[in-house]
Amino acid sequence: MVNTCCVVKCYRRGKSIANGLRFFNFPAWKQHTGTQISELTKRRRMAWVAAVRRKDITFSNIPRHMRVCSRHFHKGKPAYEMLECDPDWVPSLHLGHTEVKPTDSGKFNRRLKRQQALKRNNAEPATLDLAGQRSEIVKAEPPDEDSQMAEAGPKDITVELQECSFCSCRRAEINRLLEENRKLKEELSQKKMEEDFLKDDDVKVTYYTGLSSFAVLMGVLTQLLPSLPQTSRKLSPFQMLFLTLMRLRLNLPIQHIAYLFSVDRKTVSTTFRNTIGTLFTHLKPLVHWPERHCLQATMPRQFVEAFGSRVAVIVDCFEISIGRASNLKASAETFSHDTNKHTLKYLIGITPRGAISFVSQGWRGPVSDEHVTENSSLLNKLLPGDLVLADHGFDIRDRVGGLMYAEVRESGHSRLNAKDVEETRQIAHLRVHVKRLSGCVRTKYIILNETVPVSMVLPCQGEDMIFLDKIVSVCCALTNMCPSIVMKLQTMT
Repeated sequence: MVNTCCVVKCYRRGKSIANGLRFFNFPAWKQHTGTQISELTKRRRMAWVAAVRRKDITFSNIPRHMRVCSRHFHKGKPAYEMLECDPDWVPSLHLGHTEVKPTDSGKFNRRLKRQQALKRNNAEPATLDLAGQRSEIVKAEPPDEDSQMAEAGPKDITVELQECSFCSCRRAEINRLLEENRKLKEELSQKKMEEDFLKDDDVKVTYYTGLSSFAVLMGVLTQLLPSLPQTSRKLSPFQMLFLTLMRLRLNLPIQHIAYLFSVDRKTVSTTFRNTIGTLFTHLKPLVHWPERHCLQATMPRQFVEAFGSRVAVIVDCFEISIGRASNLKASAETFSHDTNKHTLKYLIGITPRGAISFVSQGWRGPVSDEHVTENSSLLNKLLPGDLVLADHGFDIRDRVGGLMYAEVRESGHSRLNAKDVEETRQIAHLRVHVKRLSGCVRTKYIILNETVPVSMVLPCQGEDMIFLDKIVSVCCALTNMCPSIVMKLQTMT
């Protein structure tokens, strides 16, 4: 590119560094780098405009092709922007007019030598006379503040800056910028939904993830870390887990989560599906059927007073609404006439202590509680003498065979069909426990309370289950990691 000098009556043309000639742009006004730098660069830009003195060049309007050649500087190039006292801080030679007189570089060099001599004198230790009095030091001329700067570039002025009065201001400005940078990084880390967003705030952790504390959240991450798939470098392992738990807990739309984590929708969808798979593999052992002696040893007082130690499980079914499938046959299979919606039904079993001990796979559409109970593996886990509790309306007495079955009604009565057990009102207060336990998972993880997309009910590749089955199982396992509702009620009473 051929450059042309914009100085009046200077017709130098050519390419950069051609024939020893160089061309330089007008200095920029650095408005956002601190007050002192802003004022200094503003003065310099104004000084260049005044030196060139052209009507078509103003402070706010300098065309990019307007440049100044090296002929107008003593050393053939502009001085470092911090050296305001340097003669080459602004072009001063051969300007084509007399309004700006050429600067005297010799005066600047003489001033610099005097300042250096003064520093050497100040560095010499003071001598003491025989009387112990301090000898008088010959006073030197007070240094000019501008003469603290050397005429060369930044490497040559390092030593000079250490002693100048202007350096203290520079250090203060640098410290201010460093502190501002630290705060901005801290704010950015929070907006990036990283660990700092939740650290030291267990209330926020519970709101976004359903877990009880940040320590529990990090414990889950540590467990998952070796097998968590790295499908994208855009998200850290913590963000992958956090994103997934937020979706389960708050059922936020995919696009909203994409905005929060500054990624695209596809990344969010892929990350959610892969992380759910990893969570299912690692956390499904948390939903297990306890041994009878463990069950009896941890039986809450309210159940012992009402039934002794016979209660094995509290059962209930809940339905999850799903989107309507485009395929008519698939749509008909999931339509429930009771709710007038497309649903999947799940059977859940909870111990008296409040831990989820069983969860079935999803059953499509108009299927009864009896059918789900009979065709799931729950009955295979019961032993003779076990007592099964269910809320009013959940009628499975014909399916439990010789096992005891108690139906907890609003009136407070219970009916046992395997043995003659007299009706009692002592279990009326247990209905509160049954209702709260059966609804604890859906209360904690809102995704189970709202309509899920049809894509979640598609079979998982190579597995005899659908993706929603994994989601329900993961939500149950995460619920078991939190304090039990029964234990909270016992503490309150």
